[in-house]
Amino acid sequence: MSSPQISQVLAEMRALQARVGGVQLEAPGALSPGAINTQGPDFAQMMKDSINGVAQMQNHADALADSYESGAKNVDLTRVMLEVQKAGIAFRAMTEVRNKLIDAYNQVMNMPV
Repeated sequence: MSSPQISQVLAEMRALQARVGGVQLEAPGALSPGAINTQGPDFAQMMKDSINGVAQMQNHADALADSYESGAKNVDLTRVMLEVQKAGIAFRAMTEVRNKLIDAYNQVMNMPV
């Protein structure tokens, strides 16, 4: 590869990396002031929202199960079982995400400085 081709490939890689990272480039290789996107989603808020969503799924499944047990005519067993299974799967997925985050934290903390 010639030097201009390498420079072009590097410029394209930087532009793609900047786009993925939320940084917009005006021209290849030029970063404008204030180009970093600070309006991205807040990780803590996303986690809180997902935990609340799982809690709502579990509460909904419990309410359906209670309605079925009390003899409500509009609630059938298959719907109750599906909602309970969905809530269980969501809880297990959330637990796995927590475990991966803890593993990542432990790996970072054990890195040599």
